Amino acid sequence: MIKHMNSRRIEAFSDGVLAIIITIMVLEFKVPKGGGLVMLKTLLPIFISYVLSFIYIGIYWNQHHHLFQAVDNINGKIMWANLNLLFWLSLIPFTTSWMGQNQFTLWPVILYGIVLMMCAISYSLLTKFLLKLHHKESALVKAITKTKKELFTLFIYAAAIPLAFVNPFISLVLYFAVAVYWFKPDGRIEEEMIDPEQPFTEGDEVIPE
Repeated sequence: MIKHMNSRRIEAFSDGVLAIIITIMVLEFKVPKGGGLVMLKTLLPIFISYVLSFIYIGIYWNQHHHLFQAVDNINGKIMWANLNLLFWLSLIPFTTSWMGQNQFTLWPVILYGIVLMMCAISYSLLTKFLLKLHHKESALVKAITKTKKELFTLFIYAAAIPLAFVNPFISLVLYFAVAVYWFKPDGRIEEEMIDPEQPFTEGDEVIPE
């Protein structure tokens, strides 16, 4: 009898870490001294940084959730790969705060891009380990057969980081562009796991969106 390691604890732990990351980011908002709307203007760069990072954390949570819906088995390598991803994601609050408080100057924007790139590489590595562990006929392998989207994302990061030396706001625009590019959840896994022609009947397992 073949036994499989369950992925529920990885998912629960990852959800908790991502929730803490968002909490840390929002705590960076300091109440301005004074009641005028002008005082809020000083918080605008911090707010923009927060919105961008919130979208990224939301994207990773969404992609991670979809990915593990198709996972049948895990091993030690996958657990460490997942921790590696969480490590880089946990650096986002620091880089977000540094970038916002310094109003998108050169080095904060560069470091932010480096962290985003490492998050993308770590997610790709996690996916690679999962694919190696699953049979070619599994839903996961069938769903993730092309990685053009992931490679294109890495190319954008690789271009955005040096472009900060030209103008940091060019890099910022590219970071937002990648966020928009990934905003829609990964439809490859949904399409593979949910058959629109198969009617839902009572007792069937519901795959959360």
